[in-house]
Amino acid sequence: MLRRNLAFPPTLRHDIAASVVVFLVALPLCVGVAVASGVPAELGLITGIVGGLVTGLLPGSSLQVSGPAAGLTVLVFEAVRLYGLPALGTLVLAAGLLQLLLGALRFGRWFRAISIAVVEGMLAGIGLTIIAGQLYAMAGVTAPGSGLGKLAGLPALAVGSLTSPTVLAAVAVGVGTVALLALWPRLPARVRVVPAPLAAVALATAAVWFLGLPVARLEVNGLLDAVRAPGLDDLALLAELGFLGTIVAFTLISSAESLFSAAAVDRMHDGPRTEYDKELMAQGAGNAICGALGALPMTAVIVRSSANVQAGARTKASRVLHGLWLLLFAALLPAALEVIPLAALAGVLVHTGWKLIPKAQLLSLWRRHRGEAVILVCTAVAVVALNLFEGVLLGLLMAVVKTAWETSHVHLEVDDGAPDGPIRVTLSGNATFLRLPKMLDTLEALPRDRHIELELSGLRHLDHACRTALTSWAARHNREGTPAVSVPSALTGT
Repeated sequence: MLRRNLAFPPTLRHDIAASVVVFLVALPLCVGVAVASGVPAELGLITGIVGGLVTGLLPGSSLQVSGPAAGLTVLVFEAVRLYGLPALGTLVLAAGLLQLLLGALRFGRWFRAISIAVVEGMLAGIGLTIIAGQLYAMAGVTAPGSGLGKLAGLPALAVGSLTSPTVLAAVAVGVGTVALLALWPRLPARVRVVPAPLAAVALATAAVWFLGLPVARLEVNGLLDAVRAPGLDDLALLAELGFLGTIVAFTLISSAESLFSAAAVDRMHDGPRTEYDKELMAQGAGNAICGALGALPMTAVIVRSSANVQAGARTKASRVLHGLWLLLFAALLPAALEVIPLAALAGVLVHTGWKLIPKAQLLSLWRRHRGEAVILVCTAVAVVALNLFEGVLLGLLMAVVKTAWETSHVHLEVDDGAPDGPIRVTLSGNATFLRLPKMLDTLEALPRDRHIELELSGLRHLDHACRTALTSWAARHNREGTPAVSVPSALTGT
């Protein structure tokens, strides 16, 4: 009985293994997002640690993992350029407090109305962006700033890799890591007890050390030296209108990314659903602490979250533990991190990005719902070409337009009957302005020397534009035609 009580619960074993996987995925993201944002790498690690140890403990989403996100890099870069690095803490702190307020006012629930095609398009766009960006990191080359620039530069990157032995060695390490990750599910079950990313990074590190390859390795400096709390001079910037606008932008983008990610993560597992208002407050609390430490803004990151789910996480313990591993290795054992080749970590992210692209879902949608497939593709392209927030907004707009078009179907049936009798016109469905041109074309083509009876009882909805147009058509027909149009009460209001 005592030995049974001391044994790990089954869920904890799954969560520990998943936390290691998430740690390996989160580490290059924390560092890479910080570098892309123009700030020290340590600030990205601090945000990742807070995302695990603080936000990970709070209610909201049980399996979603938070940290610095690629979707905010451009905004952070511009903010640091305009206001300086010391002002970053004030921006993030204010955004976090505003998120707490929005969550308390129950604004988070509005993000539940998200089209599946938009969510899958978001995942595909993020996956493509991650793959393109990490191919440059794998080769040790600075990536272009835009998503399209990354894709356009890949041919030149491939040619350059073949002409440089150093770059070729790094690419070989990265490609080998991706290949091992792809083959890992086909290996015997006793081998697959070890998480695939852990095994791939460990083997890549061993190969680089054994072969003496000239491959760049991870560099981490002291975390405490990077911490800088906002000062009174920084708080004075709150009086500037442009600074306040940046705070609002931070708040809206980080909230949208987090809650869009929550919707996507909920579709990946069968566990408890996200409580959106609580999740928004959890993100706000994490950002407030990150701001107080002068670190990067935080969002829920779909790459880490999907890795967490796919690695078998069962509870929020996995995301808390991943923050603990980040803290221990970055703060106490930086030398252990500095032996890891960057190309191997880039390979882990390339494989993760590939798994985010919903290839099977796209083919299924194209066969059954082509409109949804178009929305998925357009959302993905917009995420790559613009940014995550604008791409998702475009996808949502397309979904709303598509729904409005589909729900505006109206069926118009013309029964000519006897040659000397009346023509009966029956309308059913939803008569909206979107279908008005086609409806009027049919009505105006009817003969003017016949009596016409309108039957509107089958209409579920008749908007003001259609009511006005039908009334005008009936009045014009009664003036110009010999027999009259029988005007139903739906038009006369009687």
